[in-house]
Amino acid sequence: MKHIKAVIRPEKLNDVRDALEKAGVCKGVMITDIVGNGSQKGIEQVWRGERYTLDLIPKVVMDMVVKDSDVPIIKNILLEVAPIGEFGDGKIFIYPVEEVIRIRTGETGEKAL
Repeated sequence: MKHIKAVIRPEKLNDVRDALEKAGVCKGVMITDIVGNGSQKGIEQVWRGERYTLDLIPKVVMDMVVKDSDVPIIKNILLEVAPIGEFGDGKIFIYPVEEVIRIRTGETGEKAL
């Protein structure tokens, strides 16, 4: 099993969720609204003639624990659906998961997903 953490643009969240649901590879997802910056170090905006820099950009983190066999499918969906082709499109992190336990039933492993 793997833990996939995807940091994406908020406006792409619904498109990514729809694509994952259509593919049938993600039974559950946790969504967290975050702010941060990467290598772009923020963006410059103009409002009423005044320039200002947003150094913390809003993003969304999608956390999913999935079967090893679903990782390539989810990775491809994220790479196809999430980007707009500009700096700040996000990142994908993939971690090994040692154990999963469903609290309600005590099931473990992939059955707990």
